[in-house]
Amino acid sequence: MKILFIDTVHPSLRKELEKKNHICNTAYDKNKTEIRKIIKDYEGIIIRSRLTIDKAFIDKATNLKFIARAGSGLENIDTDYAESRKIKCYNAAEGNRKAVAEHAIGMLLSLFNHLNKANKEVRNGKWEREGNRGEEFFGKTFGIIGFGNNGSALAEMLSGFDVHVLAYDKYLENYSYKSDMQAIFKQADILSLHIPLTAETTYLVDEDYIKKFEKPIYIINTARGKCVNTKDLVTAIKNGKVLGACLDVLEYEKSSFEDLERNELMPELQYIFDSAKTILSPHIAGWTHQSSQKIAEVLVQKINSLN
Repeated sequence: MKILFIDTVHPSLRKELEKKNHICNTAYDKNKTEIRKIIKDYEGIIIRSRLTIDKAFIDKATNLKFIARAGSGLENIDTDYAESRKIKCYNAAEGNRKAVAEHAIGMLLSLFNHLNKANKEVRNGKWEREGNRGEEFFGKTFGIIGFGNNGSALAEMLSGFDVHVLAYDKYLENYSYKSDMQAIFKQADILSLHIPLTAETTYLVDEDYIKKFEKPIYIINTARGKCVNTKDLVTAIKNGKVLGACLDVLEYEKSSFEDLERNELMPELQYIFDSAKTILSPHIAGWTHQSSQKIAEVLVQKINSLN
């Protein structure tokens, strides 16, 4: 097959595909209009998040057999329309599941133990012990929303922390730690999101949702920024309903995930930046050296299985 790499990925992906006699070209510097002019010549495309693969784009891709995204989510692809055109849509969530789980735990450990704050203080000559007294995982209840690759990987890693795990996934029948949302609302100390961005999950975590929790909670979001309403999150932090938030993703990310939309009309974003009750990272939970290669391996396997 002729395969077009629209975004940069681990070099092993191209190398392994070419071993199978696939012809691989790149379009890293081409914009969407330029790519649409040549896409009819290709049977496969490799992307991350730079472009939206919509109906108009797919209509130009008359020979396309697959779209492979080097990552977890597929929200930048019109998967329903692609599949109606017999185009396979692949992601590689299997490749970064452990990286995402490790990152989520790392963020929460940092928040619980004031590591960012304490590190800065010690470097500036301040030796404050009582003010940095930490919180333990032990005995706490984690509510995991979404139990696919990332959610299940987090549950596996938490097994060594002597915590209680409750998991809810609307689209799975049988899975470990299965619970319902009522139990999570009643018992959870920590809420961790591992869901795709869809019309249903956009702003899932809003004021009404947060109020359903009986206890004050911590929130971890390594899913998509728009799954959480930032204004409502800030309100909940201010009134004590949310004790802290670990945010690898933010509502105001650009569609490419490469930067944030910022303006003076977003005071809630500045509050998130300034608060000692938040830990932030730039959408890198699944972004390790190892996961990059694992993602390539997963996609090679899926593409080579295409009949």
